[in-house]
Amino acid sequence: MKLDILVFSAHPDDIELSCCGTVMKHIELGYKVGIVDLTRGELGTRGSAEIRAEETQRASDILGISIRENLGFRDGFFEIDETHLLKVVSIIRKYQPEIILANAIRDRHPDHKRAGDLVSRANFLSGLVKVNSNSTENPWRAKAVYRYVQDEFVQPDFVVDVTKYHDKKLEAIKAFKSQFFDEDSQEPQTPISRKDFLDFITGKARQFGRPIHCEFAEGFTVERYIGVDNLLDLK
Repeated sequence: MKLDILVFSAHPDDIELSCCGTVMKHIELGYKVGIVDLTRGELGTRGSAEIRAEETQRASDILGISIRENLGFRDGFFEIDETHLLKVVSIIRKYQPEIILANAIRDRHPDHKRAGDLVSRANFLSGLVKVNSNSTENPWRAKAVYRYVQDEFVQPDFVVDVTKYHDKKLEAIKAFKSQFFDEDSQEPQTPISRKDFLDFITGKARQFGRPIHCEFAEGFTVERYIGVDNLLDLK
């Protein structure tokens, strides 16, 4: 299946927290969007890999994505090396996306930057004829890699109006019940399980939306400047 947009994440729930409004918006516009999680999030303080797999399926159903895969990299220990690069190259060639979304250029969790850097480098290698990840796959390079903003504030290069999808975004986040606030949970509190964490997510979306005169937006950074055909199409 060829995808228009392929979204990579270091952990299940990275996308829901950061850019799933953009995902849902483009699905409604008629584009095919898929997600590839690099790890199962097995080092998370709360829950387990098995629980998070079930939660991931619930979140995916809410988003309405075309595909979702998990590469099974070791949470916390995957590296930017030949083995991991070639696995990502194989995925890029399999789905032939026009656009790739990847983890932030920097963030509190070190896996996030490393995952984004891994995907960006793999996208370049994927376009090289002499890089062989699988003899049945043809070279393919997405036109652009955009890095979504995560927990740590990063000045975005552009933002996407997701006002229509914000409530559904919160629903998708809450599908990961083990990770976020649950008054009945006996597990340790983490920075993202506090009762006010979703208020932070909403506040950040409001901050990104304000300059473009919308209620909620999601932010992205670019690796190369963006070409524009019509200045009046810009908000």
